[in-house]
Amino acid sequence: MIGAVGIGGVLLIPALVALAGLTPHQASATALFTFIFTGILGTWLFQRKGSIDWRQSAAVCSGAVLFSYLGAMANAAVGDRVLLLLIALLIIFAGAYVFFPRAARERETRENLPLLIAIGALAGFGSGFSGAGGPLFSVPLMLVAGFSPLLAIGTSQVLQIFSAASGTLANLRYGDIQWALVLWITLAELIGVVAGVKLAHTVGQGTLKRGAGVMCLVVGVAMLIRSF
Repeated sequence: MIGAVGIGGVLLIPALVALAGLTPHQASATALFTFIFTGILGTWLFQRKGSIDWRQSAAVCSGAVLFSYLGAMANAAVGDRVLLLLIALLIIFAGAYVFFPRAARERETRENLPLLIAIGALAGFGSGFSGAGGPLFSVPLMLVAGFSPLLAIGTSQVLQIFSAASGTLANLRYGDIQWALVLWITLAELIGVVAGVKLAHTVGQGTLKRGAGVMCLVVGVAMLIRSF
């Protein structure tokens, strides 16, 4: 899902909580670190297919770097139950956004640099705070704002690198990253990214987005019930 629609990383956090017995803080910090590597691979694969607008990506990433660090610091200040609840709500939002109507006109990057920087700042803070990765926020925001779906997903691959690295710098202060799991999680994710990028360039975007949306809604509602 990271490679195909950009928002799949959010599903890793509830999986680590439910299947690996991690706390929400440990799961979000561990997942965020692995997204550095999925971002690098995804960026390379999308660039090979000409699906990255580097001017657009630079604007989004410039807004994300500082705010991802601040988001990770905010993460450490909230309790496990509150964090789980907020992540559940974010997953539900990620699932619901695919059914929002897109803006009628696709925007030109050169006309919207301030908007892209603002999207990057919001995505960066959300990434650091939730550990879900910047694409969870940047892709829906860019689609609602009217940017091209494929280029929005391509931008999200670049954003992962910077937002995950910045947030991880803050998480290193608190020791929540579970290093014993990082290698295996990352290897599995990288295999999935390769398959997802192929899907993104062969299968209709509408089908992919709806499938991801339904999956996120189911997982988000289950987490919401669990948080209570």
